[in-house]
Amino acid sequence: MPYNELRKDYLLDRWVVIATERARRPTDFSKPKMESAKPALCPLCAGNEHMTPPAVLVYLPSEAGSVRKTEEEGDFRRKNWVLRTIPNLYPAFAPPKDPADADHVMSNLSFGNAIGAHEVIVESPNHSDHPADADLSQLTYVVNAYKDRLNELSQKSYVKYVQIFRNYGLEAGASLSHAHSQIIATPFVPTIVAAELAASKTYYNQHGNCIFCDLIKQESQSPRAILDNAHFAVFAPYASVNPMEFWILPKRHTSNILSLTNEETEGFVQTLKTTLKALKDLVNDPSYNYGIHLSIDKEAENYYHWHVEIYPHLAIWAGFEKSTGVYINTVAPETAAAELKKAAKYR
Repeated sequence: MPYNELRKDYLLDRWVVIATERARRPTDFSKPKMESAKPALCPLCAGNEHMTPPAVLVYLPSEAGSVRKTEEEGDFRRKNWVLRTIPNLYPAFAPPKDPADADHVMSNLSFGNAIGAHEVIVESPNHSDHPADADLSQLTYVVNAYKDRLNELSQKSYVKYVQIFRNYGLEAGASLSHAHSQIIATPFVPTIVAAELAASKTYYNQHGNCIFCDLIKQESQSPRAILDNAHFAVFAPYASVNPMEFWILPKRHTSNILSLTNEETEGFVQTLKTTLKALKDLVNDPSYNYGIHLSIDKEAENYYHWHVEIYPHLAIWAGFEKSTGVYINTVAPETAAAELKKAAKYR
């Protein structure tokens, strides 16, 4: 009987078992879609703006075909918008109530105030404009809003990290079914990203290269490659934690999304839509999470490389995984890549 494969993450001190002995095909995960019914009154839909806090960013259509950026105050709400960004009603992190509070965010190594920000990007006035099916123009608004809010929040003295993420589907923790993303700004760099930064810096000091730039060259020629275009590469990571997990990396080295050109933004939007549509078609529209890993620290510009990690919600972690941090993946990354590549090509 052959052994299962034990694989170590590119950067993190994390092990994954690729369970070849109980390997599954991606289609094995297809199941009836758990529909999150549209509520009778969705607070994020057009016409219900009064149900939300005033928006910190609103995109309004302009005669030139672009958008006009504005915001809201008090009880006034904008209409005929194409995108809104609002404070989360129940924020995990919130701006300081007093400017002096920002100077005492982390009072010691084990205690601090949860100062930062927690925002919801309402991606469209249409309830079901999720990335796999939304128009490219609407997705472009979403990515530009990511950039606008990252630029604003990263300049706050009390913000050390900004996480842009999306929860899609009930099983992935989406409490609202309307198309939306979230942004959380924190007064510290979270553990996983901090570990990536440290490992990237070590690799850069030893080799003089960015590890992610080297990974793009390596994985683009491997059986884990999914998609490759002028500006982005997509592959299933060698030590994938999640069945059908894949990453999207820009080919131009940069530490965050703020320097994306119009052409790169167009390429990113197309890549995101293509791969998420392939996942939807292949596994019957599963729930998923994605997160943009980035750095706002100028010191990290040479050695850190922003990227998107997409985690389909196809497995339930049990006692072993939760107790040890060692994960068992029943879909080999090579199998996931081959099937996603096929679905992306023929969708």
